Order: sequence, then structure tokens, then C-alpha cells
Amino acid sequence: MEINGIGTQTATRTERPVSTQGDFQTFLTMLTAQMQNQDPLNPMDASDFAVQLATFSSVEQQTYTNQLLGALLNRTGLADLGTWVGMEARLMSGAHFDGTAIDLAPDPAQGADSVTLVVRNSSGDIVDSRALAPDSLAYSWDGRAATGQVLPAGSYTFELVSARRGETLDTRPVAAYQPILEARQEGGTTLLVLPGHRHVDSADVTGLRRPGA
Repeated sequence: MEINGIGTQTATRTERPVSTQGDFQTFLTMLTAQMQNQDPLNPMDASDFAVQLATFSSVEQQTYTNQLLGALLNRTGLADLGTWVGMEARLMSGAHFDGTAIDLAPDPAQGADSVTLVVRNSSGDIVDSRALAPDSLAYSWDGRAATGQVLPAGSYTFELVSARRGETLDTRPVAAYQPILEARQEGGTTLLVLPGHRHVDSADVTGLRRPGA
């Protein structure tokens, strides 16, 4: 029957994220027209009309359910973003210095008897170099150069040179902790906004901790 074709077209339209109220009214109008123009000598069984109406109603309800699920997923995504904000991200790509000491997580090479923290500015120039204890696993960098002068605000990277008996064993980047000011979804990626207007991919975060931990 033609009404079945109408039902198929309606089901296709209801996949769109819009209200189905207009389609339902159209369906009722066409159903009424079909009843008025049916062959009086061979009328359509009333149960057939009931089945068609129930089928359309089921499709409409399923569409509404899908819309609710989509809205729920969107809210869940925002809730997930909220869990990032306020935490401190552990990153190997350096940190922004604004006058506040930066917590570092050095990882000396095994067997080293001396380790040196090397700090570079955004241009790659060495602006500080200081010795750390060979077993240092945490260190707070105060933002001062070797001369004691406070360095200007900006981005800095850190590396650790481990040595034994004067011979270099290993040189590796040092992780730094930075507060997460904002989290956003862009192109399917979660971007984190850090001090200094830095934007980093959440995939680059190697650890999270609460402030002051």
C-alpha cells in the first residue's frame, strides 16, 4: 500500500536531529485522505490503519529516545572535561614560568653519582644549570639563573644530565607540573589550556595530581 511507502520516508526523515511533530501531522493528514478515498466496495480493514498508526508512533518514539541519548552523551562529555580543570598536568614539554616556582620530577639514571639540571628558554639557550642530589625525584625550580637573577616570564624546558665518575650516562627531559586552566573539545581531541596560553593535547599528559600534592 502507498501508506507503507509513506512510513518508510518518515522513518528516514526522523533520523535528523529535529522535532518529528510536523511529520506526524503530515502522516495523519495522509492517513485521513487515504480513508476518505478508499474503494467503498473494498474498504481497508480498520486494523490495518491501527497497525500503520502504531508503526509510525514507534518510529517517532525511537527518534525521540535517540535525541535524548545524544543530549545525555553531550552532557557526559562536558562532565569529563570538567574533571581536568583544576588538576596539575605532568608534562615533558616544559612549563611556563610566571614568577611562581615550578615543581619538577627529575629521574636520574641508575648508577649516577652526579646529576645536573639544565634549563633552556624558548629560544633553546641555556639560562640555568645547577647540581641536584643523585637521588632527586622531586625538585622545585625557583626561576632564577645561576647568577641568582630572577628570569623573565616565559616558557622553559628542563633536562637532566646524569653522570658517573665524570662520564655522562644519560641526558633526558624532566617532567614539570602545570595547572590546567581550561579543557575543550576540538576535532575529537581534548585540548588543555595551561598558564601562558599554552595549548597541549591531553594525550601528551603523563600524569595528573591535585594541587599541593
